[in-house]
Amino acid sequence: MTLLILGLLLYAGSHLFKRLAPDARAAMGDKGKLLVTALSLAGVVLMVIGYRAWDSGFFWGRHPALVGINNLLMVLAFYLFAASGTKARITTKIRHPQLTAVKVWALGHLLVNGDVASFVLFGGLMMWAVLEVILINRNTPAWVPATTVPAGAEIKAVVATVVVMGLVSVIHIWLGYNPFG
Repeated sequence: MTLLILGLLLYAGSHLFKRLAPDARAAMGDKGKLLVTALSLAGVVLMVIGYRAWDSGFFWGRHPALVGINNLLMVLAFYLFAASGTKARITTKIRHPQLTAVKVWALGHLLVNGDVASFVLFGGLMMWAVLEVILINRNTPAWVPATTVPAGAEIKAVVATVVVMGLVSVIHIWLGYNPFG
């Protein structure tokens, strides 16, 4: 439990640092990027170790319907994340596609995993994403979405979604978590 919570705090804290102390972060320059990256990676490692080690209580078990809903939400989350990089059409409608992807990803995992460790991990990451959106919108209230989208952007986003969904599915199966059953 301690490792999971520490990892979550490291990951969220390192990302929130830029929003909560922008002058201090800017003063660090490129070294600050390296520090944030190192703390984020350390946080991810601790979250994975802590999540896998925590034998917590269950509120509900896996259900085929929830597995299907989760998989559909994962396709949406991967698409939103890819679309933010390619500047696909959806980015003209959603201001924070990557953070929206994190929220969709977390929701899907909360639905399919009814244990306490999942509530802490995925609920914590969802709360971080919500807080990031609030802080970004507060610090930069004006948003002007792109008006034109390159034709290839959508194709790139869809291809990236399929590739990443496949890779993540293989990794889940390799780790012993079959995302399809």
